[in-house]
Amino acid sequence: MVVVVDGMGGDFSPSAVVEGCVAAIKEYDISILITGPENLIRQELKKYNYESNKIKIVDAKEVISTNEHPVIAIKRKKDSSLVKALNLVKNGEADAIISAGSTGAFLAGCTLIVGRIKGIDRPALAPVVPGKKNPFMIIDCGANAECKPHYLLQFGIMGKIYFENILKIANPSVGLVNIGAEEEKGNELSKSTHKLLKEANLNFVGNVEARDIPKGDVNVIVCDGFTGNVILKLYEGAVANIFELLKIRIMESFRTKLGGILLKPVFRKFKKDFDYKEYGGAAFLGVNGICIKAHGSSDAKAFKNAIKQAKIFYDNKVIDKLKKEIEKLSAEEKNIN
Repeated sequence: MVVVVDGMGGDFSPSAVVEGCVAAIKEYDISILITGPENLIRQELKKYNYESNKIKIVDAKEVISTNEHPVIAIKRKKDSSLVKALNLVKNGEADAIISAGSTGAFLAGCTLIVGRIKGIDRPALAPVVPGKKNPFMIIDCGANAECKPHYLLQFGIMGKIYFENILKIANPSVGLVNIGAEEEKGNELSKSTHKLLKEANLNFVGNVEARDIPKGDVNVIVCDGFTGNVILKLYEGAVANIFELLKIRIMESFRTKLGGILLKPVFRKFKKDFDYKEYGGAAFLGVNGICIKAHGSSDAKAFKNAIKQAKIFYDNKVIDKLKKEIEKLSAEEKNIN
């Protein structure tokens, strides 16, 4: 398997990218291509001992920043580390791409360059998020602000396939984000989507209210990209603020400091449970290639785990399974019509 990594994507590139790639080739049976300014990437690689034939550099002079218009940047910056990486996947020279750069540019590039799976109306960003009982997926999480019921049905199907193959959970539960648990609640999008999900070959458990999402009782949380992005960022912000508040309260007195020392193993495990680095990145499902969007502040560990996720994706032939399910759905719709 060949994985291409955007060497200039992320807050700590290229150092974190290179360190993560070196760690990955030592653990997994893969080859890696790193795109970016050759001299810069080579200088970073000199810091490590590794099998040189497993990591190659693809020179790219340009970088797409987070403040650029995504589509314009993808079209104009042909020599950017991201565009070169995307073209390697499109041309079959790489099996997967990982980038921690501009989310907008990555999603636009995956759609415009790598292309959609035939039959998929809208690809969706699908991060796996830690929950109280189990991790859960939010799909879509920002790729599609405006959605139709059929898009959300496809999101549910793609989420199911991901959970079964990557997280090895048989018959994962699928729920629809709504303002109430009752079937008749919500706007027209919610009501129409509920009907489609209920009739589909899914373990659909109905509507899920926002306060119940973090429990992790439901594996796949389906919603439009606007709602999903708000949920994810609120969740990330709430967790970060809880950690900060705990630190402040622990440092208030000698007694609380002593309690903090005693509870340090608990806090360490709690922090690990809610660490995005454990998941590596969010899969962009529905495109005709393995595309993983890593967090902008990814460190070496996060990049290594994103590469691991891509390998599991590849080994389990998830793209082929997505194609098969979408073909089946299209055939069923034709029979109905």
